[in-house]
Amino acid sequence: MLSQQLEDKSQHLETRVAALETELAQMRQMLSAFVQKKTPWWLKVAGSFENDPTFDEANRLGQEWRKSAE
Repeated sequence: MLSQQLEDKSQHLETRVAALETELAQMRQMLSAFVQKKTPWWLKVAGSFENDPTFDEANRLGQEWRKSAE
C-alpha cells in the first residue's frame, strides 16, 4: 500500500515536471523570438524631435552656452 502511494506520487511529480519542462521550452522559444525582433531603443527615438521648434531652440541655447564656456 505504501509502495503504491509512493509510486503514484512519483508518477504525479514526473507528470508535473514534464509539463513544466514543456512550458519552459515554449517560454524560451517566445523569448528568443522577442529578443531577435526587438528594435534598439535609439531607433525608436531617432528623429522624434525633427521639425520641433522647442527642441531646435533648446539645441541653439545649448550651443550658445557651450560657446560662452570656452
